[in-house]
Amino acid sequence: MNLATLHLPTRQLRQVLAFDALAGAGLAALHLALAAPLAAWFGLSEALLTAMGWALPVYALLAGLLARQRTPSRAWLLLLVLGNLGWALACLALAWGGTGVTPLGQAYLTAFAVAVLVLADLEFLGWRAPGLRPAV
Repeated sequence: MNLATLHLPTRQLRQVLAFDALAGAGLAALHLALAAPLAAWFGLSEALLTAMGWALPVYALLAGLLARQRTPSRAWLLLLVLGNLGWALACLALAWGGTGVTPLGQAYLTAFAVAVLVLADLEFLGWRAPGLRPAV
């Protein structure tokens, strides 16, 4: 196997998507339940953490729906991958370009971005797999 043909089989892709959905739901609960203390610890605004908390369930729902499909849709999977890339870039920009972000906040956002990039990579490898449905 070489990099040009490397892909993630559908079964493993569905497991990655299920993990992604659970992680997203857990982080949403964390952000919504603890927005005020997290804001103080991370040097981020409470409104931003709350907004992240409300955005994550939408993402988790899509990942969960794709995980439940016997053969996930390539179009929706690509949307998920691109969303992950955008989320990771936003986290890194905020961590290292934002004002007032504490070292703990930088560490959290950087770890968040790295985890999201790993998931994006695995989901992209699944997107490359032969046999996925081309459309919704």
